[in-house]
Amino acid sequence: MTVNNKRVFYVKYLAHNIYAEILKARPDVRLDRLENESPDEVAAPILEAAHAYQIGAARDELARHFHVDRDLLRRTPNLLIVSSNGAGFDPVDVEACTAAGVLVVNQSGGNANSVAEHALGMLLTLSKRIIESDRVLRRQRDVNRNALIGNEAQGKTIGIIGLGNVGRRIAELCRGLLHMKVIAYDPYLTPEEMAKRGGEKVELDELLRRADYVSISCPLTKESRGMIGGREFGLMQPHAFFITTARGFIHDEDALEDALRNKRIAGAGLDVWAKEPPPPEHPLLQFDNVLASPHTAGVTREARENMGRIAAEQILDALDGKRPPRIINPEVWPAYTRRFERAFGFAPE
Repeated sequence: MTVNNKRVFYVKYLAHNIYAEILKARPDVRLDRLENESPDEVAAPILEAAHAYQIGAARDELARHFHVDRDLLRRTPNLLIVSSNGAGFDPVDVEACTAAGVLVVNQSGGNANSVAEHALGMLLTLSKRIIESDRVLRRQRDVNRNALIGNEAQGKTIGIIGLGNVGRRIAELCRGLLHMKVIAYDPYLTPEEMAKRGGEKVELDELLRRADYVSISCPLTKESRGMIGGREFGLMQPHAFFITTARGFIHDEDALEDALRNKRIAGAGLDVWAKEPPPPEHPLLQFDNVLASPHTAGVTREARENMGRIAAEQILDALDGKRPPRIINPEVWPAYTRRFERAFGFAPE
């Protein structure tokens, strides 16, 4: 076999160094690294030769000209696979990839436990008003603890939007640890499948009206973009909390600010933003009942290593002709297999 005849590249960073270690153990695979600032004379030959692009999942960390769109696809004529570092794939135009016969995969499930723990931590911190208490103690003397009465989460209702890998783990934690009632909205799952995953299937409006906590765990798609706006915040109960560890743009930040300012909901836990990281002067960061983090729900040592390993294993399996388990655009498979066979001389399984 020709050495380095399978070409993979990435820009700026990988989820974990284990990815590079696994690929470098294969003499038939060459892994190239580019930087956001790499000049065209360096980047162009790598892009032209590439069969796979291991892309970062955070859109604002990646230079715009390295996002996968029609322009980049024109510069990567041999590209077969785009693999996201994470579960999300914001910098990837999936429709453009499908039209070009390029397979898109992610690492869904690799950081599910880390993200679910983060959501649960936000839920408990907001319920017990821990972050508010901390801030008051740092600013005032003789704090009146009776002004900071919180609530137990035990026995309350959590509404989970998106019952995939993360949502399922949140449901498991909330049911098992806190004996909470779990209702869920996921148009892609049957009531029977949702019951197996620990949630009662309801429509979105019913979930918003009933839940004491609303947790967003779905991917950002055309259907979910802008899904939670002023109307939806208006359906929530005044004592309810809004928590999102999913993606920015699923909820409307201006509408959330309005709901908090007018006390239509009790508070929010926000790990994702329209602009990441948000500037310190962001309006939502001015509320004491907002718990904020800079898209770190899935950023744990354990999750990063797990994501790096499954990403490497999946890309190697794909380059060896196996069907990847985490395909975003399965409809591209016939076109992809034809392009794969032209590139490597054999058809994938």
